[in-house]
Amino acid sequence: MRSIKRLVLATIAMNVALGITVEASAACKDCGTVTSVETVKKEGEASGLGAVAGGVLGGVLGHQIGSGRGNTAATVAGAAGGAYAGHQVEKSKKSTTQYVVHVKLEDGHDRTFTFSDPTSYKAGDKVKIVDKKLVKQ
Repeated sequence: MRSIKRLVLATIAMNVALGITVEASAACKDCGTVTSVETVKKEGEASGLGAVAGGVLGGVLGHQIGSGRGNTAATVAGAAGGAYAGHQVEKSKKSTTQYVVHVKLEDGHDRTFTFSDPTSYKAGDKVKIVDKKLVKQ
């Protein structure tokens, strides 16, 4: 028993002399800290249906105004305005907002997690990745 203690003490002394340190616990490879949370708004892409529908509706409404050449001008202006408005409405309806959580892991790697709904994570939160999902510690 004394020889084992001597061997352990000798190993420790040699490690200290050589500058070798042993960590008490290994870093958690799935643990980290939230560094930032950003809101990313992506503008929707219009298919053209909104512009067509808006143009038709605007043309019909514009046709109700005036008579003669004024009626023609109102129809054209209504169609153009309606097409633009329909295009913008369609883009707005198809826009999305995502919430991106940036995490610095204890092993030095960076990870990002994207959510479609607002999250309660904020910079400085201690987190862990469990089953590929972010969990507060």
